[in-house]
Amino acid sequence: MPPDPTDHPPRPQTLLLMLLGDFVLDRDVCVFSGSVIDALARLGVSEHATRSTLSRMAGRDLLRRQRHGRKVYYGLTPRSTAILRDGRTRIWETGAVNDRWDGSWTLLCFSLPEAWQRQRHDLRSQLTWSGFGPLQGGLWIAPGEVNAGDIVTGLGLEAHARVFRARADDLTDLAAMIADAYDLNEVAARYRSFLDRWEAAPPAADPLAARLRLIAEWLGAIRRDPRLPVEHLPSGWPAAGAQKLFRDLELAYAAPARTAATTLLDLRACPGGSVVDGSSR
Repeated sequence: MPPDPTDHPPRPQTLLLMLLGDFVLDRDVCVFSGSVIDALARLGVSEHATRSTLSRMAGRDLLRRQRHGRKVYYGLTPRSTAILRDGRTRIWETGAVNDRWDGSWTLLCFSLPEAWQRQRHDLRSQLTWSGFGPLQGGLWIAPGEVNAGDIVTGLGLEAHARVFRARADDLTDLAAMIADAYDLNEVAARYRSFLDRWEAAPPAADPLAARLRLIAEWLGAIRRDPRLPVEHLPSGWPAAGAQKLFRDLELAYAAPARTAATTLLDLRACPGGSVVDGSSR
């Protein structure tokens, strides 16, 4: 799961993932480490921090190294490709406003041994990422049809969890239920914070840096939004306005950012390639 950049300036890893998502994902190319250093320097990230980030990500199977002569290039791994595709879906396809809810809910109930603190933390983290909120005890809910089975199976908890699909009865106050299961103030605050930062942003002197930061902060705003049905959210919910602002700014930055990247980034075809150790600018 991508890191959460909402409450603080985006971390170098987040910015690097945005760069790779824009210019490397699904292109069978790798990017020269020196290009990455130059790109992140435009966002105020030091060379040392960028090199450390590249090394850590390679160690965590998020990047693969490929040497060409004296240069080292970095490409995506299956793990980072999956992360970036998920983020792309969240940003460009799913969106922040759920105005087509079919009235269904996914319910997941689980019971884990008291000593399984790590497993409980991992399960709750992945449920939150997937739009679930705790209704009571070990019962979590999410709007619509969510493939919770993959979460449970991936954590090896099949024997400790059950998944159901359901619809609420007329006696259920859905707005109250949602308010109980989700921290709506926190979700709304993320969108308002995004609006506050970007509505007042001056014209971008560096469209590439602005675009990477914009996408990173938008992903931070939406990554923990469970996309609750808009008809059951408080009036004045800020997601729609924030999404419009994001899309307007992203469109304005897109072409000049690509022009800057064409000059800045040293990309090389590397659909396979060997993994190497070490680094060189």
